[in-house]
Amino acid sequence: MAEAEADKPHHLGHRERLRERFLSGGPDALPDYELLELLLTLAKPRVDCKPLAKDLLKRFGSLPALLAADANSLRDIDGVGDSTVTALKIVQAMAQRMLKRDVLDKPVLDSWNKVLDYCHSVMAQERAEQLRLFFLDGRNALIADEVQSKGTVNHTPLYVREVVKRALELGASALILAHNHPTGDPSPSRDDIALTREVKNALNTVGVALHDHIIIGRKGHSSLRSMNVIDGWR
Repeated sequence: MAEAEADKPHHLGHRERLRERFLSGGPDALPDYELLELLLTLAKPRVDCKPLAKDLLKRFGSLPALLAADANSLRDIDGVGDSTVTALKIVQAMAQRMLKRDVLDKPVLDSWNKVLDYCHSVMAQERAEQLRLFFLDGRNALIADEVQSKGTVNHTPLYVREVVKRALELGASALILAHNHPTGDPSPSRDDIALTREVKNALNTVGVALHDHIIIGRKGHSSLRSMNVIDGWR
């Protein structure tokens, strides 16, 4: 029996200790690389996952950046296969759905911080710009969350006619624009400001309000309403 125990890979005992620390102390009991390591053991049960966990965090810089990485970028890393990619993407999807659930069926303007959290989760780590539209009903509850367009690292097209058309199709009373800056800096450009005013004016002609245009970056966010580009709703 003693010989059998000695033959076990050393990482199995470490894995058990990690699991016990997590279950008894919660996620804060583990640093990021150990939390990631514990997740990877589910995808790679017979492998010592600590080196891979540290390598992934080193390459991508943070857990959010790792979870947001596209599947092809992940597969380029030695030791990462479909099971690992699937595990990471499941965690990302579940986190985003939990954040979105906090926004659904509630007045968006009363849960603004949760809206920002959701935007950060789905946009902050993207490598190309994307424009999202949040369509709201008369109670300012969320009707739909849609990606209207995707672009390059520093530009995404904004089709004002399509924004108005979609708002009318959904019977929206108001909407919020959101797009990301992959550079990390959420400061609005002159084009961002000009397009925001163009969308606002177009929506006004059909009785739909533009509550805000949020710009998301890894370093934070900007609200064009707060910058007085859009008339306030508070």
